[in-house]
Amino acid sequence: MLPEIRLMGDVDVTAVSPLLRGMIVTISYADTHNGIGLTATGAMNRKFVHWATVHFDWPGYTSEDLYRMNKVLNQADMPPLWVVRDMLRYLKLFCRKKRSPAPTKRGKDFLAGPHAFFDLIATDYLYAYIHHGQTREAVRNRMRWWHVFLNLINMKAETGCSLDELANELYPSESYPELAEMIVETWAERSSLR
Repeated sequence: MLPEIRLMGDVDVTAVSPLLRGMIVTISYADTHNGIGLTATGAMNRKFVHWATVHFDWPGYTSEDLYRMNKVLNQADMPPLWVVRDMLRYLKLFCRKKRSPAPTKRGKDFLAGPHAFFDLIATDYLYAYIHHGQTREAVRNRMRWWHVFLNLINMKAETGCSLDELANELYPSESYPELAEMIVETWAERSSLR
């Protein structure tokens, strides 16, 4: 049985969860702008991507960082948009109206009280969401370790730790003489943890 994920206490999840924050601002944008324009291939248009880079507040994906690499940003240039868009569709908070994603009634309920949806979002993200480049089989294999990972993360979170410390704790058999080597070798795991 998979461990339950429940928000405990009086935590401001919008301040600590980039995913929830990204979902809120995306639905809010779509609601106030009568949807989000799409390109011919179905990606979110550049106008929204630019707006999202400024308003998402996603660690590692600030507008300064992204525009340092590209003069113009497409949806593919901002990986958090894929996750946000996939989760909005998966949870049925978004639907396509006239080729433009717009919030559903459930999406508007989410905007009114996002904290009530946190347990559902966290559970589906950890146990059901298939990240880009993963297979359904990889997700099933990962699930059997989540109770161990979540317990260890919970214990480490009480005292505070960095991503590097957490990666070393979760993957102790992989000892690396230098931090740079550890970062390269455990990139996929570190990305999943983040």
